[in-house]
Amino acid sequence: MNTFSYAQEIVNELQRSVAQLGAGEAEQMAELLLRSGRVFVAGAGRSGLMGRAFAMRLMHAGKDAYVVGETVTPGIGPGDVLVLGTGSGETASLLSMAVKARAVGAAVVAVTLSPESSIGLLADHVVKLPGAPKEQADGGRITIQPMASLFEQTLLLFYDAVILRIMEETGQTSTRMFGNHANLE
Repeated sequence: MNTFSYAQEIVNELQRSVAQLGAGEAEQMAELLLRSGRVFVAGAGRSGLMGRAFAMRLMHAGKDAYVVGETVTPGIGPGDVLVLGTGSGETASLLSMAVKARAVGAAVVAVTLSPESSIGLLADHVVKLPGAPKEQADGGRITIQPMASLFEQTLLLFYDAVILRIMEETGQTSTRMFGNHANLE
């Protein structure tokens, strides 16, 4: 296979993955974020990178959004939402965040491969994404891609779809959102 063929197969995998997304789960998540106070986003590794991109777009859309672990991130409280992107739903640091968020009255959203996981069972709202856990992605069983790449890519697409729904509900446009774009670059 050449590079173009690999890229085409990745696109095909993403089309199959997106076709499995539950529209109701995405809609409920967008509604929760719209009525929430602040939004806190976390994930480990590459899932965390997708979360950072999501937090940036939430900020562009006018939400008070924070990435957990940054020095400027305030404390979470009642009326706030913690969004966790986690393939396994068992990452200890994310589970600890979910427990703490619930203890102080914040809502928890798990976007995961594993709704029956510890984080999934603790969350107020669960979005099940299709994909392969990193330990099962093996040469074409579910994906040709290494480890959890399909999950992470689907996570980013899902997050962007939620942003588009929030934009629609709030009358946002890319032009209006650009007013919140960084200007010290």
